[in-house]
Amino acid sequence: MSIEDDVALLERVPTLRLLGTTALRMLAIGSEQRDFSPGDYLFNAGDEADAGYIVQRGSIRVEDGGAEVVAGPGALIGELALIVAMKRPSSAVALDHSSVIRVARSLFQRVLESDPAAARRLRDELATRTSQLTSDILIAGAKLNI
Repeated sequence: MSIEDDVALLERVPTLRLLGTTALRMLAIGSEQRDFSPGDYLFNAGDEADAGYIVQRGSIRVEDGGAEVVAGPGALIGELALIVAMKRPSSAVALDHSSVIRVARSLFQRVLESDPAAARRLRDELATRTSQLTSDILIAGAKLNI
């Protein structure tokens, strides 16, 4: 895939779209493509999380102690790893021949440092999500106490 193809794919990811074309181009240039065969693991639960992955083609199963989600093209796996150092809470395995774009946290942070407006848009989005999640938890808690 070309850099322009990668930028177009990154634009499909809601969180990344907020950054704008210039930042996405920097991410596309600095990231790396990785290919996986069926059954190959992108990462395992407990691994150091130092990157996020955008699925280019194929499908990836993300397993979290019984719960699982299948991610297809345009999905961002490991979003939080782009922002904070942590251990992986889940494992991710390729279900078929798959390609991903690996975005290292260090690259993501450099892009945000070079584009303060993009960093502010991301901060605002994460604040909105956190507020909504808090509200959802309070509503669910109130329903459980009925």
